[in-house]
Amino acid sequence: MADRKGERNRIKIRMRTAMSSQAQLQGRYLGGRPPYGYQIADAGPHSNPSKAATGQRIHKLQPDPVAAPIVQRIFTMYVDGMSDNAIAAQLTRDGIPCPSTHDTTRNPPARRPHGSRAAVRAILINPRYTGYEVWNKQRKEERLLDIDDVTLGHRTTMTHNPAADWIHSNEPAHAAIISTDLFNTAATTRKARAHAQGRQERAGKHGARPYALRGRVRCSLCGRKMQPATIRNHVYYRCEFKDQEQAHYPDLTHPRTVNLPEDIVCRALDQWIARAFTPDRLTATIEALTHASAAASTAQTHTPEQAQARQAIKDCERRLARY
Repeated sequence: MADRKGERNRIKIRMRTAMSSQAQLQGRYLGGRPPYGYQIADAGPHSNPSKAATGQRIHKLQPDPVAAPIVQRIFTMYVDGMSDNAIAAQLTRDGIPCPSTHDTTRNPPARRPHGSRAAVRAILINPRYTGYEVWNKQRKEERLLDIDDVTLGHRTTMTHNPAADWIHSNEPAHAAIISTDLFNTAATTRKARAHAQGRQERAGKHGARPYALRGRVRCSLCGRKMQPATIRNHVYYRCEFKDQEQAHYPDLTHPRTVNLPEDIVCRALDQWIARAFTPDRLTATIEALTHASAAASTAQTHTPEQAQARQAIKDCERRLARY
C-alpha cells in the first residue's frame, strides 16, 4: 500500500514538473476552462509524435469576438474610478450576461442572469489577458472525510494557490486582450484602494471621534464600564442591561438603557479640576497624585505565584502555536 502511494506521488511530481516547464518555456495551453474573453482554438498536431499519430492535437486561446471587448471595457471602467460593484451593476443594466451565462456549453446554468462583483474581480486580477500563459493558479487537495476513520477515503477539493506560486510563460503565448501597462495600472489602483479602505476601517475601529472619558466611566448601578456612543452629534456613555442579564440579577433594579451625556460630566470635571489646582489646594493635590501613582505602581507588581502562572500560560501558547 505504501509503495503504491509513493509511486503515485512520484508520478504526480513528474507530471507537475513537466507541465510547469511546458507552461513557462513553451507557453503551452494545458487545458481547463478558458477565462472569460477567450475561446479555445486548434493549434495543430500534438508535438509528441506518438500522440500526434493517434490524432491528438494541441489547443490555444484566442480572443472571443463578443466577450473580449467587454473585458477591455471592464478594465477601462475600473481604471477610470469605478468599483467592482459599480461595474457589475452597470453591466447588469446594459444586459451583459455573466461569464457562466455567456459560455453555457462549458458551464452549468448560472443562478444570476448578469454580472457580479466576484466575476468582475476575477477578471481584473487575471494576468492571462496580457497574452502570457499562467498555470498553477489552483491545486487539488485530498482531505480525509473523517480523521477518526480513514477507511472512508478522501474528498478532493480545489484550492487557490498564492500568486507567488503561479507559473508565467517567458514569452507571450496568445493574443492579448489588454496591454500590460493597463493591467499593471489596474493592479496598482486596487492596491491603493485597499490601502485607503484599510485606513478608513482602522480609523473607524479606533474611533474617528475622540471620547474624552473612554474606559473611565462606570455605571453606579452595576459597576460595569459604560460604552461611548454618538447620538445626533452628541456624545453619550451608555450602559445597556439586557433581558438575559436581568434574569441573572433579579434583585438589581437597572433601567434597560442608561445614557450619560459627556458634556455634563466634563463640565463638572472642569469645575473640580479648577478647584483642585487653586493656589491654596495645589500642595494637597500634588501629594494626592503622588500617593495615587505609588499605589498604582504597587498594584501593577506581580507576586511570584502570579509571575509563574503568567510564564506557564506563555509557554502553553507557544507550544500550541508550534503544534
